[in-house]
Amino acid sequence: MGVAIDVPRFDRDLFGSGERFTRIGPGELGGKASGLILAERALAAAIAGDDLRGFEVGIPRMTVLATGVFDEFMSENALWDVARSGDPDRHVALAFQRAQLPVGVVGDLRGLVEKIHTPLAVRSSSLLEDALEHPFAGVYATKMTPNNQPDPDTRFRRLVEAVKFVYASTFSRNAVDFRRAIGKTHLDEKMAVIVQEVVGSRHGDRFYPDLSGVARSFNFYSSARGSPEEGIANLALGLGKTIVDGGVSWAFCPARPKAPPPYDSARDLVARTQLDFWAVNMGKPPDYDPAAETEYLVRATLADAEADGVLAPLASTYDAASDRLLPGSGARGARGARVLTFAPLLVLELRPVARLVEHLLDVARKALGHEVEIEFAATIPADPNAPARLGFLQARAMSLSTEPVEILPGEADAPDAIVASASAMGNGIDRTIRDIVYVAPDRFDAAATRDIAAEIASINHALHAEARPYLLIGFGRWGTQDPWLGIPVDWSQISGARSIVEASLPGMQPDPSQGSHFFHNITAFGVSYFTIGPAAPGRVDWAWLARESSAWEGRFVRHVRLDAPLTLKIDGRRGAGVIRRAASA
Repeated sequence: MGVAIDVPRFDRDLFGSGERFTRIGPGELGGKASGLILAERALAAAIAGDDLRGFEVGIPRMTVLATGVFDEFMSENALWDVARSGDPDRHVALAFQRAQLPVGVVGDLRGLVEKIHTPLAVRSSSLLEDALEHPFAGVYATKMTPNNQPDPDTRFRRLVEAVKFVYASTFSRNAVDFRRAIGKTHLDEKMAVIVQEVVGSRHGDRFYPDLSGVARSFNFYSSARGSPEEGIANLALGLGKTIVDGGVSWAFCPARPKAPPPYDSARDLVARTQLDFWAVNMGKPPDYDPAAETEYLVRATLADAEADGVLAPLASTYDAASDRLLPGSGARGARGARVLTFAPLLVLELRPVARLVEHLLDVARKALGHEVEIEFAATIPADPNAPARLGFLQARAMSLSTEPVEILPGEADAPDAIVASASAMGNGIDRTIRDIVYVAPDRFDAAATRDIAAEIASINHALHAEARPYLLIGFGRWGTQDPWLGIPVDWSQISGARSIVEASLPGMQPDPSQGSHFFHNITAFGVSYFTIGPAAPGRVDWAWLARESSAWEGRFVRHVRLDAPLTLKIDGRRGAGVIRRAASA
């Protein structure tokens, strides 16, 4: 929940004034904004040292529409009936777009766009957001606007539409289901909105950061690349949407950035790294759609990024003759595929990115008093003597269980073990699960993952209504927004799952995405997570599952109901887990 922090009132010369943070309206600032302001105060005193001089670190300037503006907006436009209607998200969003913002804030927003011509991120900062137990990561909306239209009237209208879009997301199906799962209602929630400059540079019709990142001070998937306490980070080219939506990104341990990645060969790595990225569209206006989060975003390719001149500090070049990756992209036009390994930064240390991430995690952990997840974005100038700019975008606390659990020798190989993994997330023992929902391996189709998600949602709705927790087993990355990487469920579609298994298939073997918003909410709800794949040894007893009679069966998904509960054990210290059936099952 938001904390009481003294923040000056909005100055219509926001980006030209000395104030980095201002507020519009009465009320609270919300969890996200409060966390950023606390982090800024800690960063101001902590960023020092010759080895970090290559970076200027700070939180992008922002103003916050406090929760009092939200209250006034809802009351003046009689929107509570719409909010509680249960109508589809788009219908709610369009109803909010037809409403009017309070007169008292219109002048301030108009003043803002008259002086600013760079892209703006309009982000949620609700009272419940970024709480330790249930952080609401990615549950509410963010919308970016290019803010480059020649006339201030158009820039103003687009900003207002983005604010109303974030307000509407307070009552999306996903948000309502999330609140219900933690025993909260709309009466417990109010929305503040952050308006903040986007970190990045303009390249023709695109605006984006050279890299975005998400880092955690605790790594739920320990490996030879680092211990759990050394943390984990994910980097991506372009906007951070790639990472938080569960897309392909580059994972590394900040304490061991030069550790080799878990790929069989350089050729394998070429096929499984980031191939496109998100940017703000600064060119031809898109089709008008104020109810779409990606209205002003565009996807671009590595070839576009190379033409923009940003790959040199980010990419390696694949040498097919030797099946090797050479750090750097060489001169423009040099032969060989470009591969986003970030090796010039992490291996050659052209800029101290890994050490800086370690430092930021340490600062945030001390400031919040818990293990943390941070988000950031950076621009890397071509001139090595010019400072890079890193924008610190978010810090949220992580909740970890420390109950001692021991998995005895031989348990993982026991005949009654239906799931075993050397890479499991969570900690504790659970004997409450009698239902298993799984994607049948002989029916799985990577082209039909959205249909698979719909079948799972249908079963989830029924089991959740009966208060029956279940084990969910499937393929690829759960919660990804890329349907070719896994099954693109959102929280509302799997809200009744107590434990989740992520298995791999040939051609669908993504690294677990610890930086995704979906992943963060899974951990916050105490949902255990088993990973099984090339880098995470383990097994699923598919033959036993196939023999069990089904309580429900769809085109892709089966539901099995057991007479006796499963026994689920995860040793969080070792990251190992096992799920065993009762002897009679």
